[in-house]
Amino acid sequence: MTEQISTLGVILAGGLSRRMGGGDKTMRTVAGRPILAHVIERLSPQCVSVILNANGDPMRFGSHGLTVVPDNVPDFAGPLAGVLAALDWTALHHPAIEWVVSVAADCPFLPRDLVPRMQTERAEKQGELAVAASGGQSHPVIGLWKVSLRNELRHALIVEECRKIGLWTARYRLVTSQWPMAPVDPFFNANTPEDVAQANALVQLAP
Repeated sequence: MTEQISTLGVILAGGLSRRMGGGDKTMRTVAGRPILAHVIERLSPQCVSVILNANGDPMRFGSHGLTVVPDNVPDFAGPLAGVLAALDWTALHHPAIEWVVSVAADCPFLPRDLVPRMQTERAEKQGELAVAASGGQSHPVIGLWKVSLRNELRHALIVEECRKIGLWTARYRLVTSQWPMAPVDPFFNANTPEDVAQANALVQLAP
């Protein structure tokens, strides 16, 4: 792990996987392993610790050895609810850690330098938050979040019913870190069975 800024990782798997036909899309296999295993392998070396945001029975993820933290905002309020749950959990269990990085649970090709690059660029530009991008497209679920903003996020979610990441991040100094699309888009996400098949075809190209 790059000894830079201590960062806790959260893998967001709290959605309903409608385009995958229900169930946990992160448990679909790429190269013979669940997508979640690929995400954990790539993210864990970059973080102090990694947790999983998921709702429902946590035991279905038991073989992966992660603490499962459910949303603490009702009615499947989207990725921001998972981010809030991670910020609250970090404040309680790792009070010395100031930053959380979130990643999507369906991205098997995550950059192995995601956290150090985002932290470096955020610090250089004095950003309050950061998101990743590739090919000119922002991926707001892949983000750096300041733990101290958790109460502001809670107010936005519960009182203002602000569910869109872009609407909330627009309130802060946001830094966007860019990655190339070649040889594989590092933020390729497997939302459908067809995406999973494509991921299996691309896995040998991913750095």
